[in-house]
Amino acid sequence: MTSRAHPFMPNDTDDRKAALLAVLGLDHVEPLFAQIPAAHRLAALPDLPPALTSEVELARYLKQTLARNRPAADGLSFLGGGIWQHHVPAVVDEIVGRSEFLTPVWGTPSSDFGRNQAWFEFTSQLGALLEMELVGLPVYSWGAALGHAARMALRLTGRRRLLVPAAMCPQRRAMLDGYAASVDPAMQILVEAVPCDAAGRIDLAALGAMLGDDVAAVYYENPAWLGGLETGAAALATQAHGAGALVIAGIDPSCLGVIAPPGALGVDIAVGTIQPLGIHMHAGGGLGGFIASADDPRIAAEYPTLLNSLATTVDGQMGFGLMLFHQSSYGSRELGKDWTGNSTYLWAIAAAAYMALLGPAGFAELGRLILARTALLADTLAAVPGVTVPVTRGIFKEVVVDFAGTGRDVASINAALLDGHDILGGIAIDTHRALFAVTECHDEADIARLGAALAEVLA
Repeated sequence: MTSRAHPFMPNDTDDRKAALLAVLGLDHVEPLFAQIPAAHRLAALPDLPPALTSEVELARYLKQTLARNRPAADGLSFLGGGIWQHHVPAVVDEIVGRSEFLTPVWGTPSSDFGRNQAWFEFTSQLGALLEMELVGLPVYSWGAALGHAARMALRLTGRRRLLVPAAMCPQRRAMLDGYAASVDPAMQILVEAVPCDAAGRIDLAALGAMLGDDVAAVYYENPAWLGGLETGAAALATQAHGAGALVIAGIDPSCLGVIAPPGALGVDIAVGTIQPLGIHMHAGGGLGGFIASADDPRIAAEYPTLLNSLATTVDGQMGFGLMLFHQSSYGSRELGKDWTGNSTYLWAIAAAAYMALLGPAGFAELGRLILARTALLADTLAAVPGVTVPVTRGIFKEVVVDFAGTGRDVASINAALLDGHDILGGIAIDTHRALFAVTECHDEADIARLGAALAEVLA
C-alpha cells in the first residue's frame, strides 16, 4: 500500500522513492549511505513524537518552543568565551536584510558581480585590519578555521605536531581535535598543549622545550581565551620559525585597534572569528571564521576556502570574481583541499558593512573602551568579599573570576544571579572559576550592578 505524502515532504511516498531508485539503478537506498561509518548511524529509529501534519500545529509548536528562550540581550549578560554581545549598528541589519544580499548566496564563479564585489570588500577590509594580503571567504566558525589552518600547516611542512595553548575554549579545542583525527591517516595531527599563565598566555620557556623538527605549527590566541593579551607574540614567532615551524594566530578582530596586527608579528596564517564584526548573538548561528595569510603562492595553494579577487574584463574594465576555485570542495568535491561550506557568506556582508562604518578610528575607540571596561570589571569583582581575580590588567574583554574563597561553586552562583537578579553570569571554566565577558555594550552602571548582585548572592 502506498503511503500518503507528508504535507511538507511531497516526494516521500513509496512510489516516488521507487521511481528515484529506478533512475539510479538501485533496489534500495543503502548504497547511497555506504560512506557514512556504521558508528555514526542509528541502529533503529528513535522514539519520535507523532508528525505535525498541519501548519497550524507546526506554528503553535514553534511559538511555544521559542517562548522558553531567555535571550541574553533581554537581560544583563556577561557571557562570552567566543561569542559576545557587541553593538550591531542598525544600518548593518538593514543591509544584510536586503533581498539582493539575502538571495544571491551562490551562483557561478563568474556571475553575480555585485555580490563578488561585496565579498571583495569584506576580504580587503579584514586584510587591512590583519595586515595580511590574502583572506578567504568565511568558514563555519573560529574552530573550523583553526582546523583548516592546522591541516594547511601539515600539508605545507610535511610535519604532524601542532602546539597549542593549554588554556583554550573547550568547544574550539574539540573542533580542532576533530580535524586532527582525520579518517585519512596522512592528515592526522598530534595536538599538544603548551602550559599557559593565569591569563592564558603561552609560556615561552615551555614552548622552547617542546619545539622540534617535527612541529608543523605553533598556535596562539590574541587575546587568549582567558583574556590575556599575548605580549610575547613576536618572540614566539621567532622561536617557532627557528625550529622550521609555521605560526598560526587566533585573533578576535575587535582588539585590532589597540594591539599590533598578526601581519606585523611574524604570523604565517591568521584565523579567528567574524562574530564581533556586526553579527548578533544568534542561537545556533551568527558565527563565522576567517583564514588569512600573506599573498604567498605556496600558502594560497593550500586554502580550502573560496578566494575573491579583482580581474580585468574582456572590455578592459575592472571586475570581481573567484580564484583558485578548483582546489575547493565546490570545484573538486572530495578531491579539494578540505570541505568548506557557504552557510556564513551572508555574515561577510554584515562584517563588510560594520568595518566600513567603524574605520580605523572607530576600531581604536572600540578597543580602548573595551580595555577600560575590562579593567573596571576586574577591579569591581575583585572587591567582592571572598572573590579573587588573578589578573586585572593586560586583559581584553574576558576576566577570570575565582570563587573558591567563597565556598560556592559557579553553577549555584550563576543560578542565583539569573533567578534573583536577571543577570547571566560567566562561563564556567571549572567548579570554582568562571569567565566573565564585557564589551562596549556594558556601561559602568551594568558593571556596578553585577558587583552588587554578586555581593548579595555571596553574603
